Amino acid sequence: MKSHSEHFIIISPIGGIEVSLLPAIAQGIKRIFGFPTQISSLLSDISFAYDSSRNQYNSTQILNQLSTFLPINACKILAITDVDLFIPILTYVYGEAQLGGISAILSVYRLNESMPLINSDAIISERLCKEAIHEIGHTFNLKHCKDPNCIMHYCRCIGDVDCKTDQLCRYCQIFLTDELEKFNKR
Repeated sequence: MKSHSEHFIIISPIGGIEVSLLPAIAQGIKRIFGFPTQISSLLSDISFAYDSSRNQYNSTQILNQLSTFLPINACKILAITDVDLFIPILTYVYGEAQLGGISAILSVYRLNESMPLINSDAIISERLCKEAIHEIGHTFNLKHCKDPNCIMHYCRCIGDVDCKTDQLCRYCQIFLTDELEKFNKR
């Protein structure tokens, strides 16, 4: 992917996120989308999205708030949190993004499930990187893919996350290339 030096993607940690996890995510975003990243905490309090009846946070409400903080020259925002996320029609989500929009969010909360005793740091880093790329892909208008190996494949459980690769399938790569060309013509 070519570099888009005048634009960048914000990685915005919320809560107790291990800073050591962020470089792998930044590298994955750069590898797939060609954009450099900057780390900046844009939203520190997400209590407005807390649903006490579910003991979870409504990710859509967080996305809407995040969109209001887009800095000049930033093209997308990826928030990373440690709280349990949901959308009203699902029990939980690993993340959510505005399709063709600005903001995406993902959570470490459920990506920590079924962690082996050995290599747990590498596994959580790989899971976060895959889901970060997946959610940013949605902001570039990529939809869920039927190919279970594609990074854009919809994951119903943690096993699905672990089984898919950190690459786009041939078709999703073509769609992304088209979207990036549109973006560059703006």
